[in-house]
Amino acid sequence: MKEITKRYSNGEVTVIWQPHKCIHSMLCFKGLPQVFDPNKRPWVTTEGASTQEIIEQVDQCPSGALSYIKDSAESGTIKSASVKVVIMPKGPLLVHGEILVKDKDGNEQLKEKVTAFCRCGQSSNKPYCDGAHSKVDFED
Repeated sequence: MKEITKRYSNGEVTVIWQPHKCIHSMLCFKGLPQVFDPNKRPWVTTEGASTQEIIEQVDQCPSGALSYIKDSAESGTIKSASVKVVIMPKGPLLVHGEILVKDKDGNEQLKEKVTAFCRCGQSSNKPYCDGAHSKVDFED
């Protein structure tokens, strides 16, 4: 799949979409359909909700396909320096922020925005989630 990046802004926040990262959890359009509508073009309409609602919904994206930057008149963006960990019910462990992942062979990979780690043990892309938890009815 071609790695493209699209941006959608309401002047306060810019939603960044990277479809090649998507695991199709559908959390975006189930949680905020007035902003994320896969049947419309463009499918992201940032005028459909408040900036805070958009940020909260994008933070739920388990794959990092959706991310955001806050728009700022002074510098263009404000980047959060904190890392947040969220355990998704019946799903992956989400790590929000910039992290360095070191695999069993010592290889390092810098991950930004949101990284979804497998908790069910069934992912074919370990340590990352590939959505396999939904096929095996993973329970916490």
